[in-house]
Amino acid sequence: MYGYLIDMDGVIYRGGQLIPGADRFIASLRAAEIPFLFLTNNSQRTRRDVATKLQRLGIDAGEEHVFTCAMATARFLARQKPGGTAYVIGEGGLLNALHNNGYSIVDKDPDYVVVGEGRTLNFEMMEAALGMILGGAKLIATNLDPNCPTQSGMRPGCGAMVALLEAAAGVKAFSVGKPSPVMLRDARKALGLTTDQTIVIGDTMETDILGGVQLGFKTVLVLSGGTRREDVARYTYRPDRIVESIAELTHQQLVEEFTSVSSSDFELAHVG
Repeated sequence: MYGYLIDMDGVIYRGGQLIPGADRFIASLRAAEIPFLFLTNNSQRTRRDVATKLQRLGIDAGEEHVFTCAMATARFLARQKPGGTAYVIGEGGLLNALHNNGYSIVDKDPDYVVVGEGRTLNFEMMEAALGMILGGAKLIATNLDPNCPTQSGMRPGCGAMVALLEAAAGVKAFSVGKPSPVMLRDARKALGLTTDQTIVIGDTMETDILGGVQLGFKTVLVLSGGTRREDVARYTYRPDRIVESIAELTHQQLVEEFTSVSSSDFELAHVG
């Protein structure tokens, strides 16, 4: 059995538009009861909000099919320090995830300063966060993406805000979002898959593909997002497959291809 960890922006939709064929691929997975999760490094929205957006684009998916970096961050912190406290630079998705995992949001003496995406950032918040970090709070990033695509263009991402705090405090943040193995391993476990059964589909070499390669997952790069075919040669790692868009994929085709490759590897390893 194979299952999928699927990026969204650039794979399922671009901006506010569905990428042609994405709905058919997801519908085929649902019909065959193939396990999958949508992964996002955007911590602003709750999983329900994300599911609603997908449904309005025509994607047959519920909130149980969504796994956000906010969820991964909150679960990680709950394992590290159950019932802890956090000062949060971020929005509803991150706050909701922390509350759901037993964390209290405070503005004084937190265990962690947690940074996610946000449109309400101001310098007073950064100054307060810096003071808390210098006072002993640990710096956590939901992801290190330097920018975020929006319908009106790019805006600074979580990674840009974290870089400011890292430089000012002289510390390095621990990041939980893609390509961190923390998020990808949690998502894989949530589907009940083994490493050999997991296929990552993404449009970004530095996050989706890198994370999959590091954990030994199968990887598929789609060119419907921000990566061009000629860009791949610049990287020291490669995806297992490159396609123009998710519309070119079928589950049966991938199963046959990856099973054949795995069998060949096994035979080579046991020659003689």
